[in-house]
Amino acid sequence: MVAGKTYKTALVVIPPEDTWDPIQAIREKHDRAFQRWMPHITLLYPFHPRPDFELAAARLTRACASIASFEVTLASFDVFRHSQQSYTLWLAPKPKEALIELQTALWRAFPDCDDVRRFAGGFVPHLSVGQLRGREQMQQFVAALSRDWETVTFEVSVVSLIWREDPPHDVFRVAQTFALGTA
Repeated sequence: MVAGKTYKTALVVIPPEDTWDPIQAIREKHDRAFQRWMPHITLLYPFHPRPDFELAAARLTRACASIASFEVTLASFDVFRHSQQSYTLWLAPKPKEALIELQTALWRAFPDCDDVRRFAGGFVPHLSVGQLRGREQMQQFVAALSRDWETVTFEVSVVSLIWREDPPHDVFRVAQTFALGTA
C-alpha cells in the first residue's frame, strides 16, 4: 500500500436513500458540506488513497465479515461545541455501541486511520446535519428540530468506501460496499 492517507477518501455508513428526505431537508439549509457529502456516519476518515483500494478491499471484507448487521435509529439531536459560538449539529445514532464496535473492527484493520478516535471522548458516532453560530440560536434550533423530528430507523448491512476528486468535481461517490456479517 502507498504510505499515507487522504481527505479525498473515507469509510462510512450511508443510510438508505429512502430515509434521506428529512435528513437532507435540514442539511440543505444548514450544512455547508451538503453538496460534497451524502448523509453518512463516518467510520474512518481520512483513509487510504484510491490507488490502494484494491489492496484495502481484502482487509475491509474480512473486517466487515466479523460484524453482524444491525439496526440504527436516529431519534435525537446533539451538538459538538467548537468554541463558545461555533457548533456542529448532529443526529445521534442508537445504539451507538454497535457503531463503535464496527468502527473498532475497521480501525484494527487500518490502525494508521485513527483520526476519528483521537478526540478526548474517543470515537463518537454521529450524522452531521449542520453548523450553527451562537449558543442561543443553537439551543432554539435544537429544541425546534427535536419537537418536529420523526425518528428514522434503518438497517446497517454494508460499509461504503467513498472517494472524491479535486474541485470542482469534489462530490463524494461510492467506490465499493462491503457486506457485514458474512463470516
